[in-house]
Amino acid sequence: MSIIKSFIGGVAVSVALASSVLAAGFDVNATTTGLALRGYDPVAYFTDGAPTPGDFQITAVYNDATYRFSSEENKAKFEANPEAYAPAYGGYCAFGTAMGFKFDGDPEVWKIVDNKLYLNLSPAVQERWDGNIPGFIQDANGKWDDIVDADPAVLLADQ
Repeated sequence: MSIIKSFIGGVAVSVALASSVLAAGFDVNATTTGLALRGYDPVAYFTDGAPTPGDFQITAVYNDATYRFSSEENKAKFEANPEAYAPAYGGYCAFGTAMGFKFDGDPEVWKIVDNKLYLNLSPAVQERWDGNIPGFIQDANGKWDDIVDADPAVLLADQ
């Protein structure tokens, strides 16, 4: 329980700074304009091995969120199989999800595990997540269904 309290205490400020989610639901971490991944190209993590800003003129909508791409080729790959490229837990922090919370995932703090893109809140949080990736993924997968539609601020307020 102290890990959870430490995590909450360390990132409570981030809730205020986190991207606002779409009015339609809270399953995707998107800005108030519906932009997912803060505009980074989800396919580039897999093809280039690096976070790459997308072009505002090359977009696709998936799960009511707008994704940007650095090329038409990446857009086509995404449209052919969006589940393969969309980040886990709607782009929320993977470690936070494992703890039962929804914190902003930073597109610059990422890892691909078993062909799935995971984001974390910060390098320090990712370092903690790296200590038991399989266990945290298992915990997050188990909690995601319970929190997918929850307002991130409400999850934090319930603690």
